[in-house]
Amino acid sequence: MPTSSASTTDSAKSSASGGVQSLERAFDLLERMADAGGEVGLSELSAASGLPLPTIHRLMRTLVACGYVRQQPNRRYALGPRLIRLGESASRLLGTWARPYLARLVDETGETANMALLDGDEIVYVAQVPSKHSMRMFTEVGRRVLPHSTGVGKALLAHTPDHEVRALLARTGMPATTEKTITTPEGFLAALADVRELGYAMDDNEQEIGVRCLAVTVPDSPTAAAISISGPAGRVTEAATERIVPVLQQVAAELSQALTSAGPAV
Repeated sequence: MPTSSASTTDSAKSSASGGVQSLERAFDLLERMADAGGEVGLSELSAASGLPLPTIHRLMRTLVACGYVRQQPNRRYALGPRLIRLGESASRLLGTWARPYLARLVDETGETANMALLDGDEIVYVAQVPSKHSMRMFTEVGRRVLPHSTGVGKALLAHTPDHEVRALLARTGMPATTEKTITTPEGFLAALADVRELGYAMDDNEQEIGVRCLAVTVPDSPTAAAISISGPAGRVTEAATERIVPVLQQVAAELSQALTSAGPAV
């Protein structure tokens, strides 16, 4: 049976970067689905991507057959469960790749270093290198917390539109874990404005009394990520903050470069 010219072009054409165009388009569609909340219609994907409906339909059929997308009873398409395993494995590797950079933070600041992601409405810690000081922190790999009481949460939400932040807080609530926890949307939005102005976020005894945390985002990370240091408030002073923040920002920039690098050509 002869192959249509459109199909042949889509499957064989390589982009200027040397990649297969159909693969690039398929992954672009998956990312657009994630940005839209995980479920979209074909017309929405066509409008967002600029691709013709026949091309999108062909790509989605392939993704459905592979289990990465599923078609809902309402004929819309949703991200499929097979992606969960890929995401979990990638999250573990992300922590592994980050560890040398966190170890540098510990060496240069003396405090515990963490890496966290925003997963849905929660903060999840994916990597940690503990301080050499004998002080146990509340953070640990795999732990999930609400963003309003953490430095990494503030860093990750600092550039999110106010109405989206309010919607998140309405879903999660703002329970107090200490007497210093921010418990109002207005207070939290004001804290996010401070993050944008200062270039870093702080948790000042808000998650755990006696502990202060400084955090920055990892710029241009493939998935929104933040790194932080946590230590006793008596050590993470104003003077220490002035010394630590530039180190955090430099390590975040280097980690970003490592994460966005495509690696050696094959």
